[in-house]
Amino acid sequence: MKEFIRKFFVSLKRRPQNIPLVALAAAFIAYSFRLTSISNTTARINTPNMGQCEFAAMLFSILAFVCFLRAFPKRQKANKPMLILLFLMLALLVFVDSVYLFRINEALTRTENTVVIADNTMFIAEARSTVTTHIILVAVCAVLLATLPIYAKLLKKINTSIDVEGNGDMGAIDISGEDE
Repeated sequence: MKEFIRKFFVSLKRRPQNIPLVALAAAFIAYSFRLTSISNTTARINTPNMGQCEFAAMLFSILAFVCFLRAFPKRQKANKPMLILLFLMLALLVFVDSVYLFRINEALTRTENTVVIADNTMFIAEARSTVTTHIILVAVCAVLLATLPIYAKLLKKINTSIDVEGNGDMGAIDISGEDE
């Protein structure tokens, strides 16, 4: 177990951008697994732009993954234009989710033809909580990306070297090639 933890920290030291990648994956999975309730909510409420927001959220989620993978190529510095595009995708995700939430709240509070959450429309409450969770996870991913240089330096300070018995007794090795 100790060796597993050491290897885990060694891999994090080499690629600290895996932390926001996991957060982005969690946001995508949380949204994708509840897509049925979101689609049912869109069909039930059917206010302007709900379908487009649902489509745009899936599209920007997938494009955010592509931008993320292009922003951090292996053994190279971060690609700044792709990183900027990634932040744009995350901002667009928050925007379309906010519009979707606004449409749900608008349908629940309007005076005429109000949508009521009952046993047969529980998917609306589920969609509402899913979209809220998605906004929070995308914001966490953006914060993790913005603070990546800070915690990457902190991760580099973690000692992951192995103390091998007998290494302290070794003398200096002469590699000059001169025979005495």
